[in-house]
Amino acid sequence: MTNPAGPPPTGGGDGERRRLRLLAVTACPTGIAHTYMAAEKLAQAAESRGIEMKVETQGSIGAENVLTDNDVRAADGIIVAADKDVDLSRFVGKRVLTVGVAEGIRHPERLIERVRSAPVHAEGGDSPSAEGGTERGVGYKALMNGVSYMIPFVVVGGLLIAISLSLGGHTDPSGGLVIPKDSFWMDVNNIGVIGFTLMVPILSGYIAHAIGDRPALVPGMIGGWIANTGSLYDSKAGAGFIGAIVTGFLAGYLVLWIKKVRVPKFVRPIMPIIVIPIVATTALGLFFIYVIGKPISWVFEHLTSWLSGMTGTSAILLGAILGLMIAFDMGGPVNKTAFLFGTGLIATGNQTVMGMCAAAIPVMPLGQGLATLIRRRLYTEQERETGLAALFMGCFGISEGAIPFAAARPAQVIPANMLGGAVAGAIAGVAGVEDAVPHGGPIVAVLGAVSGVPMFFVAVVIGSVATALTTVALVDIGERRRGGGQSVAGMGADGAEPALVGVGVGDLATGGSGAQGAGSAVARQAVVVSSPGAGAGAGAEPAETGGSGEGVLSGYLTEETVKVRLEARDKDGAIREMAALLARAGGVADVEELVATALRREAQGTTGLGEEIAIPHAKTDAVTAPVVGFARSAEGVEWGSPDGTKARLVFMIAVPEAAAGDEHLRILALLSRRLVDPDFRERLTAAPDARAVLDVLSEIR
Repeated sequence: MTNPAGPPPTGGGDGERRRLRLLAVTACPTGIAHTYMAAEKLAQAAESRGIEMKVETQGSIGAENVLTDNDVRAADGIIVAADKDVDLSRFVGKRVLTVGVAEGIRHPERLIERVRSAPVHAEGGDSPSAEGGTERGVGYKALMNGVSYMIPFVVVGGLLIAISLSLGGHTDPSGGLVIPKDSFWMDVNNIGVIGFTLMVPILSGYIAHAIGDRPALVPGMIGGWIANTGSLYDSKAGAGFIGAIVTGFLAGYLVLWIKKVRVPKFVRPIMPIIVIPIVATTALGLFFIYVIGKPISWVFEHLTSWLSGMTGTSAILLGAILGLMIAFDMGGPVNKTAFLFGTGLIATGNQTVMGMCAAAIPVMPLGQGLATLIRRRLYTEQERETGLAALFMGCFGISEGAIPFAAARPAQVIPANMLGGAVAGAIAGVAGVEDAVPHGGPIVAVLGAVSGVPMFFVAVVIGSVATALTTVALVDIGERRRGGGQSVAGMGADGAEPALVGVGVGDLATGGSGAQGAGSAVARQAVVVSSPGAGAGAGAEPAETGGSGEGVLSGYLTEETVKVRLEARDKDGAIREMAALLARAGGVADVEELVATALRREAQGTTGLGEEIAIPHAKTDAVTAPVVGFARSAEGVEWGSPDGTKARLVFMIAVPEAAAGDEHLRILALLSRRLVDPDFRERLTAAPDARAVLDVLSEIR
């Protein structure tokens, strides 16, 4: 393969035998504006130098312009401008340069020059960034990767178990909630149990996969299975999801270390498929069984003995301690120690200890589900859906329904869970609630296994509310402390980590799988409003043209939502003025909430794209129909854009929660791509009025 040592910028040097061929991949966490801006910038820079370049965009609507094996084979280098994980295994043997997506927007020419001397990507290797370091936040991204893959297993397994218990189960003093063997509902229950059994290995496996790539998947999953199977290391309870997080990280970094070991050339082809998985799996498994597992078993055996010595102490204290333990790891070793302690005492005639446990068991999923209802705007659509499933699981005593929340935000969620569990356990203890079966949650009360039913429900409700309110407060405090910083968990913003909280409309396809928000678009509105109306803000002004006109951008942008003179001088003021502009279309129910949501989105990461462009956005029920606004600022507004330019062309997009389908994402992508064209921007800037602006924007198809 010919690799020119350094052709002149025009690509027309006499020493060139053929045009340089480069490839690129661009991707940002939400896969909207920055993805396509970087792609266009790189393509333009390559074209100006006479370099062939093909760019694959990994956006919210899927990968487009996908690089083929033939493309890779003929390429002289690959630029990966991405803020999320991109599979590099297909680029083995090629020069690969990895940078953040913002670098693709700011310095495309520099990247084209640097890729020619970039290191060759080796099998199973990691390509260093342009700054010579590794990508920031790899540990956090790995955790979120595991959580996103785990969530469907939690939901499917938990709901199937709950359905089978509710429709096919009955109480049995000797066996708790029992489903008749060989019945249809037992089959449903068994399917759910399989989902729950796979939950922990999946979490561990995909944490490892995000760190060490494919060779780490097997040791991660098997390590998670070992961590969750206490019988392998003489423990009555496995290490649960906390153990899975430990094995996931251990497996991932162990594989990275093994990859660095120099081996003979003939062994290299089998390293990622045979040698690395076998060595890493064996080492991790034995390490957990003989080194970590034994201490775990010893600790929880002595913890059980300690609890046995407390049976004569205050019921409030014992209930609080059991509630804390039940809530700590939701099915993990601490939880199971308390549960098995209560279960063991049922046979002795002491049913009050199990009553304390039964009241605490549903608090975590009920509390986390309730939190998503109390402060909806703190959670993404996927989190709210998981919250509804958690509420259902909580009713059937399936505490694992809260694990996705705890795994994503342990510092906020676990303390809130423990507080609620302690409150519920203490109330049940002081009230003398009894449970005759080894199970918990409202289902056991409904089926008649609990005595003192009213106080049982009082304990559950108060504990759940305590968990919900504490969770909301801690999450809110965490977000305020971060201010304008990066998001920290769950599913989020262009140029930042995916966020669990603080959602914006740029996150039109948020969620661990990127498949959320796929609802159909709401009917478009282009209602003429003669004045901004209540709450529209002081910066509003009457429509600059009289007629409604025909909308562009799928009808979401009309003359009513175009303003050729933006008066605000700062970002907050501009967003408020743009929100008032959107209100003219008649689809904004709450201007202040729209403003607040857009500002929260800005806190996740700037929506300034560079080239004097900003596209603030908000996904919120404050709007009843999708609407797009456009305004121009003569002086420019400081927006924190990657290239340092002030925003003079400002688009604002707002959609309701149910209107985040692919069509809307495609509009964002097309808009971002078209705005890269300097001639298009110049004509948009020169358009004298709203009608002329719409004529220019109508070119977007």
